[in-house]
Amino acid sequence: MTRLSRFVGPLVIASAMITPLLGTGCEGRVRVYDEYHSDYHHWNHHETGAYHAWIGERHYEYRDYDKQDRDHQKEYWNWRHDHPGKY
Repeated sequence: MTRLSRFVGPLVIASAMITPLLGTGCEGRVRVYDEYHSDYHHWNHHETGAYHAWIGERHYEYRDYDKQDRDHQKEYWNWRHDHPGKY
């Protein structure tokens, strides 16, 4: 039992330190370059919401942004720059 108790303490501390990292994921760390307006955007939950709104307004079938053709990507960034504070 003594051997087991030596590992339980560090295991509890390690799991307490790792748990917050698992919840955050990559959100906000992914940057997408908008070549049409020469700026970067952090792809986080705000950008995801804006992207879904754009798809809904256009009645497009959902496709991941990086799978959209260049014309649709350009159309999205033009729309996004016209709606900066909404999302």
